[in-house]
Formats: sequence, structure tokens, C-alpha cells
Amino acid sequence: MELIILLLLILAALLYFGVPVAIALAMSASAILVVLDIPMIVAVQRMASGLDVFVLLAIPLFIFAGDLMNQSGIARRLLRLADAIVGKAPGGLGQVTILASMLFGAVSGSAVASASALGSTLGPEMKEKGYDADFAVNVTTTASITGLLIPPSHNMIIYAAAAGAGVSVGDLFLGGILPGVVTGVILMGVAAVVATRRGYPPGSFPGWRALLVSALVAVPGILTAVIVVGGILAGIFTPTESAAIATVYTFIIAIIVYRSLSWTAFVTAVTNAVKTTSMVMFVIAAAGLFGWVLAVLRAPERLALLMDPVLGNFIATMLIINLILLVLGTFMDMAPLILISTPIFLPIAMAAGMDPVQFGVMLMLNLGIGLVTPPVGAVLFVGCAIQNIPVGRVLRTIWPFYLALVAALMVITFLPGVTLYLPSLFK
Repeated sequence: MELIILLLLILAALLYFGVPVAIALAMSASAILVVLDIPMIVAVQRMASGLDVFVLLAIPLFIFAGDLMNQSGIARRLLRLADAIVGKAPGGLGQVTILASMLFGAVSGSAVASASALGSTLGPEMKEKGYDADFAVNVTTTASITGLLIPPSHNMIIYAAAAGAGVSVGDLFLGGILPGVVTGVILMGVAAVVATRRGYPPGSFPGWRALLVSALVAVPGILTAVIVVGGILAGIFTPTESAAIATVYTFIIAIIVYRSLSWTAFVTAVTNAVKTTSMVMFVIAAAGLFGWVLAVLRAPERLALLMDPVLGNFIATMLIINLILLVLGTFMDMAPLILISTPIFLPIAMAAGMDPVQFGVMLMLNLGIGLVTPPVGAVLFVGCAIQNIPVGRVLRTIWPFYLALVAALMVITFLPGVTLYLPSLFK
């Protein structure tokens, strides 16, 4: 137990002094190897084996597809469709942002991409129509989390790799649809209340013809998610093959259908995808080493023993797990936390009676909340930077949206049918 505490203290100290997460994970784990007198070549081997998982090849492909969508203007077309559907509701632009985030999440799977694309597009328009900058950040950042739930989500692929062969990527993709919709609907309700209290104007319905045109223009982009999920469920291709097909399909519609992908935009998409992929893969490799050290120190078994008194109480067990994950998510990035927390908490959740697919979706939303919560809060900082507003000002008004996300988390945690209904239809 002393070595586990030492491992966590070294990690916390490195993170406190600003060491990048991947390096902090590798250094803290390597320090324990030195204490255990294990050759350092083992660290290299474990980091390499952490990447030696075929399904992880889907991650750079999905990232590249998302960047292509962002650079080719697919987000703007989804935005027009969302505006035609819910623009007339109270706080119209806020509602549009949330629905557009759900649609964009269904084709990009990235919370950061959604927050940056929609924030830069809708932010100036919100200011022009009298919306406060903090409201724009609150809506764009929290709504972007729906992209982690609604497929395709590369974070779900990371979870499936960490959980083992018993968890199907197709089931995870299906299981995230209804929770993503529920989260979006709850956020829309909160946005409507806040907008009404602040006196923001509703939009106007553009007419059925404009709605139909917007839908037809957006359909090619939305079909990306349909092709990916449908192909996996039908057994036509694997998750990795689906990522390759999604990339090729996105490139084709951007060049031929929309004709909106310039050479400069293509180079930008490639550059962004390479940078993001390198960071994600380095984190996965380092987290693989860190997770192996935790296994050597028998951390999962020791934690299970500590939680043994409450394992018979499903509600207490899930509340404790959620609380721990919420706290961890505030100061660690999502990918390493998925890889570290899955082997620790998944066995406990399954022992308490939770399905691994449900746990995966719960984990996505839980850690997603950390993306909009300081001190790490990558998505929150992106949203604030785009709107040029201090984080402190946003934190004074974002709490209703935090409550909405926690409410959605409780629904997903304690109502398994919300997650498992769609996967059960394809058994």
C-alpha cells in the first residue's frame, strides 16, 4: 500500500509542477520500477505493448475525419439545420448551439473540436444579438460533451481496448446515443430557463422549406455516423475499418459534394490530426505503463477490499465511484484516466451489478465533465479563449449547466435502460 501511495504522490507532484500528463505518468511509474529493482527496459516494453492493440488504429483515423469535417465547413451546415429546428425556442441561439453540438458530435466525436468550431461560429452572432459572452461559453463548452457519448467517439474505442475483449465497440456506440440525447435535452432545458431569466430573445422559424433545404444539405455529413455505426453492427467492417471508411467518405463529400475543402484547409486538417494523434498515442503508451505498475502493486484488488463494505449497496458504490472519477477528472486528461481507471473501477462496478457498456458510457460523461472543470478543463479554456473572457467570470455563472450534467450522469448511472435499450435490440 505504501508504494501505491508513493506512486500517486509522485504523480501528483509532477502534475502540480506542470509536467505534461504523459511524461508525469511515465516518470512516476518508472520511479516505482526503480524502487522494485525492475529493469528499465520493462518500461519501454510496457509502453510499446500499450500501443500494440489493433483497434487503436481507429483513433488517428477518426481524429483525421473530425478535422476534415471541421475544416470543410460541415459544422456550419449542421448549425443551419439546428437553427431551423430549435431556433424559435427561448434563448434560441443557446438551443441551436446545443443541438448543433449533438449533431457535430455525431460526425466528429471530439468535444474540443465541437467547442472550437461552434464557439467561433456562434460566439460573434450571440454577442451581436445581445447574449452575454459567459452564456455563450457555458452553452458551447458543456454541450460539446455530448460528442463524447454520441458515436463515433474515439474515447469509447480507448475504453473498449482498456476493458478487454468482452466489450463491443458497436454496443458502446449504440449505448451512447440515448444518453447523449438525454444529456442534450437536459442542457437545453437549463439553457431555456437561464435565457428566459436574462431576457434573451428567441429566434424565428425560417419555414418548412428552409428546414427541408437545411436537412438535405446536412444529410451527407450526418451519414458519416450512420455508415460507421451501421457498418459495425451489420458486421460489414470492424471499428478500425469503419474509421478508415469514415475518413475516405468525409474526404469525398468535402471535395465532391460540398466542394469546400481547399488545399490550405486540407494541410491544416492533416497537421492538426498528426499533432493530436501523437499526443493521444503518447498518453496511451504512458498510461499503459502506469496501469501495469498499478496491476503489479495490486491496486485494483486493494481498492476493492477498501470498498467491500459498500459493495452490497449498488447506490452507495456507484456514488463513490462517480465522486472519485469526478475529482480525478478535474486535474487529469481524459485518455489516461480511461486507461487507468477502467481496470480499477470496472471490476468493482460489475461486482455491484453494472453492465460494462453502461459503465463505459457513465465513464465517458463523468470524465467529460472534467473537461469543462478547472484546473485542467481543456474544453472550458478553449471556449473562454475563443470568446476572450476570463475563466473566473464564466465559473460564476456556469453552475446551472454543471447541475444539468450531474443530473444526466445520475440518469445514466441509475437507469440502465437508457444505455442498454438500443444495444439490446441488436443482440
